[in-house]
Amino acid sequence: MPGKQQAGATTEHRGPLTGWGRTGPTVARIVRPTDIPGATAALMGAGPRGTTARGLGRAYGDAAQNGGGLVLDATAIDFIGPIDPETGAVDVGGGTSLGALITTAIAAGWFIPVTPGTRHVTIGGAIASDVHGKNHHVEGTFTQHVDSMTLLLPSGETRVVTPESDRALFWATAGGMGLTGVIVEARVRLTPAATRFITVDTYRTNDLDQTMSLMADYDTRTHYSVAWIDLVTAGAHMGRGVLTCGDHAPLEALEERKREDARRWRPRPAPPAPPIFPSQVVNRLTSRMFNELWFRKAPAERLGELLPLETFFYPLDIVDQWNRVYGPRGFLQWQCVIPFGEEARLRRLVEAFVHGPVPATLAVLKRFGAANPGHLSFPMPGWTLAVDLPAARGDELASFLDGLDREVADGGGRIYLSKDARMRPEWLDVMYPRIDEWREVQARIDPQGRLTSDLDRRLGITAPASARVRGAGPHSMGDAR
Repeated sequence: MPGKQQAGATTEHRGPLTGWGRTGPTVARIVRPTDIPGATAALMGAGPRGTTARGLGRAYGDAAQNGGGLVLDATAIDFIGPIDPETGAVDVGGGTSLGALITTAIAAGWFIPVTPGTRHVTIGGAIASDVHGKNHHVEGTFTQHVDSMTLLLPSGETRVVTPESDRALFWATAGGMGLTGVIVEARVRLTPAATRFITVDTYRTNDLDQTMSLMADYDTRTHYSVAWIDLVTAGAHMGRGVLTCGDHAPLEALEERKREDARRWRPRPAPPAPPIFPSQVVNRLTSRMFNELWFRKAPAERLGELLPLETFFYPLDIVDQWNRVYGPRGFLQWQCVIPFGEEARLRRLVEAFVHGPVPATLAVLKRFGAANPGHLSFPMPGWTLAVDLPAARGDELASFLDGLDREVADGGGRIYLSKDARMRPEWLDVMYPRIDEWREVQARIDPQGRLTSDLDRRLGITAPASARVRGAGPHSMGDAR
């Protein structure tokens, strides 16, 4: 790998960081090494507040923050090796973005096996969050397509980990929120893709029952499936939606004039959102208008439409820094999974958002397939609902979401840690019942507690909150802001 033999330049500064939701800023020392030796030196010099790794900052909450400590910006560790033409395996730097890998992969007839709703995520972040996509019912999570990962451990050792060499550590890292080591390299198995287009079927549904019924039907019919649902409209049309399902388009599906560029993917740079939006822009009226427009612009039924992959997978990436739309207070994304058989509970959650204290500006519903061996991996067989909410109404919104967390936990579900910015720590062990197994692995790898984050301290991930020894949470530290 380029740069393994000698340490390169390292930049450093101190400043505030937030997640993508732009809530809860804390101040940290931010170091950006250009290679693994530089990352090792930064990790070993982290100091008593420990360190966490950070990629492109797309975790919505505080997972990539470390108030008063060190944040290791891994985005310069970004190389892409040759793609095996037979298997699609490729060695990739942990700081490489999914977008960069897609550009290289598409040109060679491949695509990333699993993608979240943005291409602006690093390989390390995709593993640490064990991201899922529109094809979980077919392909599972991102880490299920990783043959090996190279971890920079808290001891300073660099170790190649596979499911065979250290199964416990491999799967503890999948969804482990960066708390088992810095992911500096991974071997990923790509999936074949003859073109940069997706063949898409679109349906508009009248209510939640029709949305869910059609989604269940499409599980066995297409590779990708996702539904936008309306969580503003009440009454008979509550949960109406737009379902889009798709598969990679073969070359013969394209017109002759498009075939020459079928594997050339160069998305245009997205125009930036204005730097300042007033908080009042996102309100119940504008949310109702947006939901009505989104519903009406979709066809009642359209089959076999050819769409560029960026249109199908990354509709929000058309505007850079779109999170600014929510104004200076930012926003929350609340994402849960509810097991199959708990559809009545899911309906109660939908109804709660329709009548909630703040408008649900954007909501997405997907179906998950089988879980993987990851101790803290989020997906399980069931329905996953992700909802964007303006960070307003303070205690009222907090109380509302606490109630929804309880509803999820009572139904055997869980909240996605990569999206969370406010869950109470008492729900962690309930929602993730294998966390004590994970803690044993983490303690073996990091006995001195060098790896931590604001998320870790808030929820007590590496140890129950009552047993923490690092002091108060990030919002009560004198030197955190």
